[in-house]
Amino acid sequence: MERQQWHYLQAQFSRIDILVRREVRRWVFAGQDPNDDYRGMYVTQAEAEALLERPFGTSWGQWIELPAEEEAAFETERKAAQKEIDKIAKHLKKTGQIPLLEKLAKNFGLSPTELDILLIAIAPAFDTSYERLYGYLQDNVTKRRPSVRLVLDLLGAPGVDQFELADHLIESAPLFAHGLLEQIIEPPPANAHWLNQTLHADETIIAWLRGHYEHHGLLAGQVRLEQVTATETDSILAGPSIEPLSAALQATESPGKLPIIALHGPDQLRQNAAARLLADTTGRPLLTVGLKSHIKETGYKETPSNEPTSVEQTIRLALRDARLTGAIAYLCDWDVCLNIDNHAPSNLLTQLSDHPDLVILSSERQWQPKGIQRSRPILWQNFGAPTYSQRQTIWQHYLHELSDNELTVPQNELENLAGQFELTSGTIRDAVAAARDAFNQQRPNTDHRLPITDCLFLSARRYSNPRLSTLASKIEPRYEWDDIVLPTDQRDILHELIATVRQRNKVLDEWGLGKKLTASRGVTVLFAGPPGTGKTMAAEVIAGELRLDLYKIDLSSVVSKYIGETEKNLEKIFNEASSSNAILFFDEADAIFGKRSEVKDAHDRHANVEVAYLLQRMEGYDGITILATNLRGNLDEAFTRRLHFAVDFPFPRAKDRLHIWQTLFLINVPKSDDLDLSFFAEEFELAGGSIRNIIVGAAYLAADNGQMVTRDHLLHATMRELRKMGRLVGDKPTFEQS
Repeated sequence: MERQQWHYLQAQFSRIDILVRREVRRWVFAGQDPNDDYRGMYVTQAEAEALLERPFGTSWGQWIELPAEEEAAFETERKAAQKEIDKIAKHLKKTGQIPLLEKLAKNFGLSPTELDILLIAIAPAFDTSYERLYGYLQDNVTKRRPSVRLVLDLLGAPGVDQFELADHLIESAPLFAHGLLEQIIEPPPANAHWLNQTLHADETIIAWLRGHYEHHGLLAGQVRLEQVTATETDSILAGPSIEPLSAALQATESPGKLPIIALHGPDQLRQNAAARLLADTTGRPLLTVGLKSHIKETGYKETPSNEPTSVEQTIRLALRDARLTGAIAYLCDWDVCLNIDNHAPSNLLTQLSDHPDLVILSSERQWQPKGIQRSRPILWQNFGAPTYSQRQTIWQHYLHELSDNELTVPQNELENLAGQFELTSGTIRDAVAAARDAFNQQRPNTDHRLPITDCLFLSARRYSNPRLSTLASKIEPRYEWDDIVLPTDQRDILHELIATVRQRNKVLDEWGLGKKLTASRGVTVLFAGPPGTGKTMAAEVIAGELRLDLYKIDLSSVVSKYIGETEKNLEKIFNEASSSNAILFFDEADAIFGKRSEVKDAHDRHANVEVAYLLQRMEGYDGITILATNLRGNLDEAFTRRLHFAVDFPFPRAKDRLHIWQTLFLINVPKSDDLDLSFFAEEFELAGGSIRNIIVGAAYLAADNGQMVTRDHLLHATMRELRKMGRLVGDKPTFEQS
């Protein structure tokens, strides 16, 4: 702290010294022995008789008038002390400073008398000699802090006139309402009446007068005071969003009319950036306080008890410290204060409305004020997940900020990252850092080193919602385009699907088609065809091409015979998937879909409700949802019309089956030179899934015999597969060609 600030504080304490010395002199003239270390611990007969003679409402000192010359000397000292105070204050103001004690009095609206009460209370924290003096003047050597009685003796007039100071010493008075002082009720035998209550100064106030901020213990680990200098990151994350807020602040006519700024949305990092920009714009410190640790997870509940809750005390302390330091109060995790209807309790709103300075609130949900008449306006600003163009900028920014110059990513890959992962800015930052770590941890100059782009996609997937794996099976893509055998038209549809996913942000956002022509950003797909024809393989190819996670949900396990349970199961899946950026692959869709028929009972009606609910959630999901069914004819046409893509997977013809045999027979598998795969393709009408099983089974047989795969191995495995499928061995299988 600047030396002159100390001199100012010392000069103020010199006035308190004069009051204390004057009172001690009065006690001496009243016959009270200052050398008695056991004062107040016993009462003599003479002292009892003197107490009976003492006028009502007076102390030993107030009962006595000092000689005129001593009174004149004390008055001369008082004037000299005040002159020194004024001199130091003038010097400080010339250097652009305000005395800390004067600033405190102004910030909290303290009168000169209240400032003197505060000085009396904090004096022992600066000079321990006051402790013994206070013990002497309170007739109790163990009482080292001033009581209400001592303050009345030092500052008040004799007799009942001293109680004119009572208004400064009650709970609603500024010193106590703002938490600068608190009254401690003394335990027996002191008796707990008002006069004996001890005045305790908050350590935060004492530390601040020493020249630094020291938070209250209740705010431990949840508070940060900083003089903000906005960074490039702050401007990128929240720059455009604060323009209307800054304009509203500039238009405010007086500090007392400043609004409450309510930031809300899932992107906490952008909210923090907005608060920092506002603090930097106004040139004010920012006092950030988290509320989450001060309340149970069940949320804030108003209580009729007179005892304030932890969160109420936290907010009161935060607003007090904001006044003390001249900072903007930034209260995070405001959600914990909201009830089930998204209303903030009236007592907390009253605290905010009574605060004369700017307050910024941060919450995930938008809430509603209710229950009080307030004059302060509330300015709302939503910080949802960044838009497509914002995500591009944020990915680029953190790549530049967190990585060295060698890590460059092509623009089209940045566009794919931004388009396929709807992440918050904080998650993007973490994903870039994790990708950088993974890339740098690889051995240099190796053939299997992943490029930085692949590391970024992998990291982005990992930072998407991981809890979906508890409700669905994650599938690691194993197949590429060369592995899948489909007619040209079906392959073209799959390519169009991928193009739609990659370009939807440009079409919907930049070109504006999303405003009126589409109800959702999601992509809904139907895969229809017999078992083993490549539906799951196609989903894996799409996931691999887009570099997205693929989760498989068996609808037969989701559907419940109990009314309402199916919807609950689907609700859990889509809620967890909402931030996963994953492809949802619903297999066995026949379990829930069927042709719409006449409704005969409650179960028929509910079956239609389940279908409608699934369609609604699919359309509301911003990612890709794929429905797989073995029998397309069981699906209602009204449903299929609302899907973006429908892909039929026909049973493979002979030439397609040969391609499948050749593709699945990996080059590392040893096989006899005379093995004729065309024979198996022509003779056995099997889908790709069955062919895969046969090749694997034949390979195990060959390995066990210690030889390469032969025609006999394949024939044996084929017979096993046909029997497993329930088909007669020896009959040429026939299937309806699609």
